[in-house]
Amino acid sequence: MAEEEPFFNISEDLVELPQYKAAGDSSLDFDGLLSPPLRLHEDLKGGCGGQLWPAGMVLSKYMLRKHRDGLAGKSIVELGAGGGLVGLAVAIGCNGITRENPLWITDQIPMFELMKQNIALNKLDDNVKALVYDWGEERPAELPKHPDVILAADCVYFEPAFPLLQKTMEDLIGENTVCWFCFKKRRRADLHFVKAIKKMFIVEEVNDDPDKEIYSRENLFLFKITRKKSGAGA
Repeated sequence: MAEEEPFFNISEDLVELPQYKAAGDSSLDFDGLLSPPLRLHEDLKGGCGGQLWPAGMVLSKYMLRKHRDGLAGKSIVELGAGGGLVGLAVAIGCNGITRENPLWITDQIPMFELMKQNIALNKLDDNVKALVYDWGEERPAELPKHPDVILAADCVYFEPAFPLLQKTMEDLIGENTVCWFCFKKRRRADLHFVKAIKKMFIVEEVNDDPDKEIYSRENLFLFKITRKKSGAGA
């Protein structure tokens, strides 16, 4: 990776942005699932991750519907968090996120200040921590070696980064880790990534989401990813 041009410093012609809006705050209750609502500052000056994306909404709603009471005592890490939408929604709406067991939201340096701003905006400084984590690089010492839960929304968008994301998933997903992975298929190569990770992980499409029929029409996919047991074939 060239030092003068980070991998994810990419232009709009590589990633189609949702309808552009000026920097500002949004209030999100995920169709009444979250109270108090999440406050999210969106700002594209640090990159396309600074704005809300549909896959993040899908994953947030799914976690609030299906896993609200199942995360107590779990170590949780969000990858490619952008402004922190999914992790912050989980921290507000799910039981068991505490100062002693914080939730980690991670992304590259351009997103770091935005992550911290959104943590503060929701008064979650004790329960949620922001951290810089470049895919493919060594795991930051602060993170658990193999988190119980990994959250990843719209991390599949830039083909040269696929091997880096795959390496990070290999590093973090342990035998007891569950990774909830949501993305929008924009080009054929996106499914090549799914094919590649199936060689080392069990990749199961989530079928218990009541919104699946709706978001499937928009080429959005939600997967549960776990590590194959020792000795299992590819």
